[in-house]
Amino acid sequence: MTHSDTVAKTWGEFTPDDVFDMAVLRTEIFFLEQQIDEEELDSWDRHPETIHLWKTDAQGMTAYLRLVHDEAAADSHEGISWSVGRMVVRADSRGRGLAKALLNEALEMTGDRDLYLHAQEYVMPLYASVGFEPVGEMFMEAGIPHRLMIRRTGD
Repeated sequence: MTHSDTVAKTWGEFTPDDVFDMAVLRTEIFFLEQQIDEEELDSWDRHPETIHLWKTDAQGMTAYLRLVHDEAAADSHEGISWSVGRMVVRADSRGRGLAKALLNEALEMTGDRDLYLHAQEYVMPLYASVGFEPVGEMFMEAGIPHRLMIRRTGD
């Protein structure tokens, strides 16, 4: 499934090249650039309800995020079970608005679902610009300061 130049797939629709491109992009950013030493690829990647969205160019994925549905997480996220996560933009593709475009397409796709995310501190303005609001105090996740942000669509 595509929206403009964005690809949206579940794990079962991935090609071997999709898996490789996703792993390369996420490890370049999370392991090499941010030096996170915690699990990055996890069981949610292969969960049948997880939706992966990305943009590409001739060199592979330029921007990526995933939408995860986890009922067990709702208790600790104000009753919300859907999340946005693992958002990354390749270093040579930054500053072109890809993250916001991809995020807006994800929000369009989720419709009236309330969403949460764990935002790295420096990315909070991006998420706020599309309706996410900070909740609670800063916390450490993977050695990096994060903040819970919520986007409610209903009343």
